[in-house]
Amino acid sequence: MRGVETVLFLVVVATVVATFANRLRVPAPSLLVVAGIVVGLLPGVPAIQVTPDIISLIVLPPLLFAAGEELPWRDLRAVARPVAALSVGLVLLSAAAVVGIVVAVTPMPVGMAFVLGAMLASTDPVAVTALARRLALPPRVQALIQAESLFNDATSLLLFRVALFMAVAGGAASWGKTLSEFAVLAGGGLVIGVLTAAGAFLIRRRTEDPVLETVVALVTPYAGYVLAESFGGSGVTAVVIASVLLGTQAERLTTARIRLQVGAVYETVVFLLESVVFGLIGLQLPALVRRLAGTGAWWLLQAVAIAATLMLVRLLLVFVLSALRQRRGGERPSWQVPAVVSWAGARGVVPLAAALSLPVAALDGSALPSRDLVLLLTTAVIVITLVVQGFTLAPLVRRAGIALDPADIRHEQSRARLAIAEAGLSHLEHIAETESAPGFVVDQLRSSWQARIDRIRLDDDVEETEVSRYSGYPALRREILDVEAAELTRLFESDAITDATRRRIQRILDLEHAGLGDD
Repeated sequence: MRGVETVLFLVVVATVVATFANRLRVPAPSLLVVAGIVVGLLPGVPAIQVTPDIISLIVLPPLLFAAGEELPWRDLRAVARPVAALSVGLVLLSAAAVVGIVVAVTPMPVGMAFVLGAMLASTDPVAVTALARRLALPPRVQALIQAESLFNDATSLLLFRVALFMAVAGGAASWGKTLSEFAVLAGGGLVIGVLTAAGAFLIRRRTEDPVLETVVALVTPYAGYVLAESFGGSGVTAVVIASVLLGTQAERLTTARIRLQVGAVYETVVFLLESVVFGLIGLQLPALVRRLAGTGAWWLLQAVAIAATLMLVRLLLVFVLSALRQRRGGERPSWQVPAVVSWAGARGVVPLAAALSLPVAALDGSALPSRDLVLLLTTAVIVITLVVQGFTLAPLVRRAGIALDPADIRHEQSRARLAIAEAGLSHLEHIAETESAPGFVVDQLRSSWQARIDRIRLDDDVEETEVSRYSGYPALRREILDVEAAELTRLFESDAITDATRRRIQRILDLEHAGLGDD
């Protein structure tokens, strides 16, 4: 029971930490990890035994799903080639570098060093998304960082399974077995992800009950994860594919009112799960240190060496790939974007889930060598990257000067709101010409929409009056709002606005749509 009380206490602490994080302009995950370490060092705090199912089955799917839904398909297509290079090449290079440094600075056998390298080779989508969410990065840079962290897990998980087989069974993996396992892992996850997205889309399109639709939205990532793992595929890949596909259909899935409700519920769930998981990462570190009390402070030096190796390898490869791309394109060499991309490589929930899934014993019954040390070093590297890169990423973005200017963001949003309002007014004029609505209603709406356009141009906050007794008034407003939503989609698909602007304005339209009552 004390463990449950500690978790509830972490949620309370996370709420306070998130408030201070916003005021201090620091990333909440990094501050939560520090808070978890502080709580873990307090006397009387029980040792929390985190099981693999808690992280991989309960926490991971919805957090991955939320991260994937935020990734626009248009931007993903634009960064497909660098994402593919980083998702495979960088993972393999990082794993090899970690194996080398682990063998050099720790007493860990090569097999377990391979396991540790495979776990830490990929960036973590939950951590990276949480860190980058508050930064005003250019859309392509944001998509590159986020997509890489989402799609490099298949490579990392394959390496992990092969390494674990070698460490547990003492055997050597053949190329044929490795390739077939990769096909099942990645291909199975891809197929199950597509099927999960299709099933969720069909169900939600036919559901009008907001409670049932919210339940379906919450169950979808769990269904994809469990189905993929049951068939030997990658649950992580299935959830990511399903979330990206459903994210592209967000406006077609349901009504504005239900969309607002589902979004509010998901934001709450994501906040609670992120609060608990990042707090638990910090809370677990003191307990692991006490378990390996006889090793002294060597574990810290070893963790720093591994974290530094990962950062250095990522830095070198990103800069090399960027230089080659700039040279082919005839561009002037620049350091800003490669520096930000290379520094956005925090580790987090996925490596922790892999580390917790390590068996206690090998197939011959003997204890798995260096298991506790692998857990300790994995957690320590996660903490180091979250703290060091988390606290310094925003200053680096400001120093690089690639962040979008707030004034430019506001101007883009104003231009988009003005364009869709003018589209609505144009449709209203068409209604007036066809006399498909009473003249006094058209006049009222024309006055309302013209006031909206003037208000956008003048950046005024005067509220518009919406008084009418005509029974078709709400339906007519919904029709015009639908025209505005269609124009908003056209602006996004023609690259006139960013995904962040589209989401913000779509929420405004949803709020107004929901304010008109049921359809």
